[in-house]
Amino acid sequence: MDTPAENGPSASDRGAGPDIHPQETAISEIGEFGLIAHLRDTLGESDDDSILEGIADDAAVYRVSDDTVHVVTTDALIEGVHFDRTFMPMEHLGFKAMSANVSDVAAMNARPRYATVVVGVPKNASVEAMGTLYQGIKQACDAYGITVIGGDTTGAHSLSVTVTVIGEAAEDEIVYRRGSKPGDKICVTGDLGASYAGLKVLLLQREQLQQQGEDFQPHLDKFSYVIRRHLAPPAQLQAVRNWKEAGFRPSSLIDVSDGLASEVHHLCEASGTRAQLYEPSIPISPHTRNAATEFGEEVTVYALFGGEDYELVFTASEEQLQDLDPQSFNVIGEMEAPEEDLPRVQLKQADGDNVRVRPGGFDHFGDDQPQG
Repeated sequence: MDTPAENGPSASDRGAGPDIHPQETAISEIGEFGLIAHLRDTLGESDDDSILEGIADDAAVYRVSDDTVHVVTTDALIEGVHFDRTFMPMEHLGFKAMSANVSDVAAMNARPRYATVVVGVPKNASVEAMGTLYQGIKQACDAYGITVIGGDTTGAHSLSVTVTVIGEAAEDEIVYRRGSKPGDKICVTGDLGASYAGLKVLLLQREQLQQQGEDFQPHLDKFSYVIRRHLAPPAQLQAVRNWKEAGFRPSSLIDVSDGLASEVHHLCEASGTRAQLYEPSIPISPHTRNAATEFGEEVTVYALFGGEDYELVFTASEEQLQDLDPQSFNVIGEMEAPEEDLPRVQLKQADGDNVRVRPGGFDHFGDDQPQG
């Protein structure tokens, strides 16, 4: 299946500087995850016994006492790459910047505690705008139980918000991407594809604004759900809290930031398994379906490749799932033993065809990426 693309900034527009030397490799050739692997190899392995997980999961994990670990994650939102101030309210931007990091902590089955925030401030940003940005950050902190304990502000050519969140858990509570085994069910919280649907609506509205100028009248009411899911997606921290109360611990876990297809591939690669997904079982909101119909596009593509839903994908045995509220998740597939002649991830469609799913999704270094 194909990955959706929008008319975002071209590769040449995203960074000023000299052209790549002919003997050098363009980052777009290996993509974001290829670059991460290259940089990880450059740094080498650490011999610090207190580090339980480094550059290989949603967050790093290190031991701080006999039974307590901290998890640390950092994400950046860059104007022109991740968002467009034309339709991204500053309050929502602050909330989303925090949610992206809290989602990574939740994806380790941990609780967020503290955060630092670095803001790159362009000359055309006002004091009032920065205050509104931090109101959104404060709202997220109140919702997730986080305290901002520091950070930095610096001048920049475009607005950027970089957040680091430190979480905490007992060592035996941490869940990694690895750990699933054949027979485990693949599950997801919430619904998928809504954030990408919201982005599509906002991009269309921006295009119409540019064409019509002052005569433009936005029509957003019927798309309010998907727009909200794009501008201020909530991290699924409550799911982690509910799991703890139920005594439930998934066998593997990841959040949906780059798209379901990409995340399931990560789980399979980390666990040495393959995945069989079932298209009719993927939870998609009627609002998302309506948006896809409006654009004449296949809604399953939104769910598989859209990203930024910040739902949780997890695996567990059928017996373990009995401990959970069945309304709190959907079973969308099953882990299987790898087979040489079969793709890593397959999707059985509604018509019965079983098709290969490639690990597509948002790639920060692709040539054409949407701005949210």
